[in-house]
Amino acid sequence: MSITILAIESSCDETSASICRDGKILSNIIASQSVHEQYGGVVPELASRAHMENIVPVVDAALSSANCQLSSVSAIAFTQAPGLIGSLLVGAQFAKSLALSLDIPLIGVHHMQAHVIANLVADDKPEFPFLCLTVSGGHTQIVLCENPVKMSVLGETIDDAAGEAFDKTAKLLGLPYPGGPLIDKYAQLGNPDRFHFPEPQIPGLDFSFSGLKTSILYFLRNAGKSLVYKDEFLATEEDQKKFIEENINDICASVQQRIVSILLNKLKKASVQTGIKTICLAGGVSANSGLRNRFLEMGATYKWKTFIPAFEYCTDNAAMIALTAYYKFLESDFESLSAVPSARAAWT
Repeated sequence: MSITILAIESSCDETSASICRDGKILSNIIASQSVHEQYGGVVPELASRAHMENIVPVVDAALSSANCQLSSVSAIAFTQAPGLIGSLLVGAQFAKSLALSLDIPLIGVHHMQAHVIANLVADDKPEFPFLCLTVSGGHTQIVLCENPVKMSVLGETIDDAAGEAFDKTAKLLGLPYPGGPLIDKYAQLGNPDRFHFPEPQIPGLDFSFSGLKTSILYFLRNAGKSLVYKDEFLATEEDQKKFIEENINDICASVQQRIVSILLNKLKKASVQTGIKTICLAGGVSANSGLRNRFLEMGATYKWKTFIPAFEYCTDNAAMIALTAYYKFLESDFESLSAVPSARAAWT
């Protein structure tokens, strides 16, 4: 008997629905929200309202694209954590209502676990066990994946995420939201060795990006001069803007190189410690060309078997939720209708 999962993803500002049948993704529909661009970041209240407007047509489009009837769905899955609580509530309540009306199981999925599972969407899948560097706007983790339902976090950020470092840097540079992809674009035209930013010395496999963000802040405030932490030595606003305009490509390239080196140096350390050479990349920041290219280069150097999801499965999407739910269905890992979403729930 076929297992058909209808999954809903609504953790942040993208409403997505997907149909997965027997481990194969049949559809993956995503509705993005452009309303946040004018505010320079996601506005939670506006995000949740947009989810309410988008969720019915998105689910309908996912069913239609997969040529699937609601009567053939085996279970309803939804992103349970983490994310913006208002956005999560929209998806959770819709999923619970649908599961109740169809009298079928409900499956809650952790967003970060799903990012790891995105590496299993393609036909060319990594063999277990594998390591996965999961990098997004809110999370940075190295995960040991022993099987589709057994994972453990080996290291994670102790403060800010790598994606946040990209976005905050873009904001300091005066780039429009979302700024991370723009840094990647300018970086491809710049010299990554032009400017030097410090790499934090954090023990173990954990990450830190708050110090790097601070160094970038004062570097720009001083218009590229030596880092001085006293207001009276800061460059004028006009000097700062001129410096950024004249050096935007090199600044972006140098910042991106440092963020990538922080990520991959820890990943290399994790591979050495565990002896695992099947390595995956996941999360929204895995769409960054600098990270992807350096990851593949490092894989060739250290003879890793490397895997990166297709671009559509790197950012927030329901396909990764659906596939994770499929594996949970096989384990009969269901939620009750009293299940509630959580903004920050851990999953290991």
